[in-house]
Amino acid sequence: MNREDLEKGLMACVHCGFCLQACPTYRETGDEADSPRGRIVLMRRVYEGKLPLLSEEATGPGTAGYHLDRCLGCRACETACPSGVPYGHLLEHFRDEQEKVAKRPAGEKLLREGLLTMLTDHRKMALALRAGKITGGTIPAPMARFVGLPAGTKVPIPADLGEAGRPLPEVTPAVGEKRGRVAIVAGCVMRVLYGPVHHATARVLAANGVEVVCPREQGCCGALHGHQGKLSAAKDLARETIAAFEKAGLDEFDAIILNSAGCGSFLKDYGHLLKDDSQWADRAKAFSAKVKDVSEFLHGLGSLRPMPKAIDARVTYHDACHLSHGQKITSAPRALLKQIPGVTYVELPDADQCCGSAGVYNYLQPEMARALQQKKVDAILSTRAQIVATGNPGCLAWIQQGIPAGAQAPEVVHPIELLDRAYSGAA
Repeated sequence: MNREDLEKGLMACVHCGFCLQACPTYRETGDEADSPRGRIVLMRRVYEGKLPLLSEEATGPGTAGYHLDRCLGCRACETACPSGVPYGHLLEHFRDEQEKVAKRPAGEKLLREGLLTMLTDHRKMALALRAGKITGGTIPAPMARFVGLPAGTKVPIPADLGEAGRPLPEVTPAVGEKRGRVAIVAGCVMRVLYGPVHHATARVLAANGVEVVCPREQGCCGALHGHQGKLSAAKDLARETIAAFEKAGLDEFDAIILNSAGCGSFLKDYGHLLKDDSQWADRAKAFSAKVKDVSEFLHGLGSLRPMPKAIDARVTYHDACHLSHGQKITSAPRALLKQIPGVTYVELPDADQCCGSAGVYNYLQPEMARALQQKKVDAILSTRAQIVATGNPGCLAWIQQGIPAGAQAPEVVHPIELLDRAYSGAA
């Protein structure tokens, strides 16, 4: 953010307090400094030079860096805010400033850098997961202690890594009368952990007359970097992403499709991210204008083609934060689920409250993340749903880890996977 935008954003907050009950961390702690309103006060003091950011001399409760680190970045406050405070942009800016001066312990620094390095490079992530199969996904105790993670911390590892990472074909042709042509963002975590979701996405779009192109040269979109205070790296990755899709024929696509809420929210914001770059600002806007979540795009087709297979199940839905609060998409996924033959849809209590995953938050703030995870799991179990659907890889993995094993455990899926089953594209 430039100085003018920063001052305008900070001054937009009128301290009304509507954000308080929307904020998961405030609801958990009752601490004003763990609320959006409180964090904005801390940001203003930093901006005015009255308070330092995280450093060796400024750590612990009450300091700006401590409470910025504890923020999920879920942006629920933006939905609740009547004044239009751009909290997400403010958070990214101050986290970026913080990372320039932060002097973190060696273990924490290794954890932060290691997560970004692994999760944003699908090749490195695939290798790490293969190595992780030796321990069943559990991080070895000495390493966990060094980086500050609780004993027994696990990373999600698919049973079949080959199938989970099976790449999409470059082109999936439309079935029947053609209704459109789109490109899909493969991403990093999605293409390694949730490749089947990509295949389901392509099949459902194709079944509805949409040709799907998966550009081969695309890489990381920069979302995790942006959210973790690495804006320079995020901008570089944004430029690379835009260039890759331009090379693939951006103007020829009706939309750029995502099935990862966090990535989709960030890609839609490329126009803001690169607005001060004269060479890329217009290209970023043109790219972002085409970005759509798969649920948003399918709902926008007007009507889906008939689904021949019924899914006789009680289904509930968790709002991924960056879909509901970042992209303001809440009705489309629910409407799609309700169109599936046989589905009995039941609303989830506090469906828009964060599950605690929030990118890499569950590793950086494990205590808070697990508290929010338990609340989410309790809410899911209260619905007696057999299936819980959600549109983000972090939510899928984190909720799955929190569901207790047993015969009554609900299945955790992406909404597009249920649609795919109804089109008989998957067993």
